[in-house]
Amino acid sequence: MTIKAILFDHDGTLVDSEPTHWRLWREALRPHGVTLSEQEYKERHAGMPTPANAAALAQRHALDLGSDALAEAKFAVTREFLAKDAFPLMPGVREALALCRAAGLRLGIVTGAGRDGVEATLRAHALHGVFDTIVTSDDVKRSKPAPECYLLAAGRLGLPPAECVAIEDTEHGVSAAAAAGIACLAVPNEMSRDHDFSKATAVFSDLAAAAAWIHGNTRER
Repeated sequence: MTIKAILFDHDGTLVDSEPTHWRLWREALRPHGVTLSEQEYKERHAGMPTPANAAALAQRHALDLGSDALAEAKFAVTREFLAKDAFPLMPGVREALALCRAAGLRLGIVTGAGRDGVEATLRAHALHGVFDTIVTSDDVKRSKPAPECYLLAAGRLGLPPAECVAIEDTEHGVSAAAAAGIACLAVPNEMSRDHDFSKATAVFSDLAAAAAWIHGNTRER
């Protein structure tokens, strides 16, 4: 297997953001009399782009406001959060990035979130210059679980999808990578542990184990 690039998801993979996103969704929904349970968020919304979640929530809870207005409410509370704070890194992120760089691999971020969140992460954790390409929902017409974001990232790197490996924490992200023809390592977190990862190349308990798999599959390259 020839691996030349590792493409990291952002929320739930590089940063521990899903619990905060759940809280922010609850804040956006509260004025409309909807209480979003943790279980509902885990099962239906973890790892999904905001517009897709807004459409699903507006329909399921029969909200009077349209999905675009609900998405904008979530974007607003997220911007307010990011203006004064940033998501913490997941355990093992710096070590995984260093190992991939030492192996001569190119690095990318491929996320269904907007660029604001990624920029906050890079700024807060001094990661500017670490990644060779960044693809966000702002760059594509159809975000995850569609494959467009991963195909764009591979294209920007000048690599065929078969020479990239993705790291994802949710079923939707794994589906996006698989549809793009990119091998995907799943690293579930507390919010996504019960997702269907049958399309993943392998499933790991943490980033350290995923990084060890990458090392083992690149050392002979």
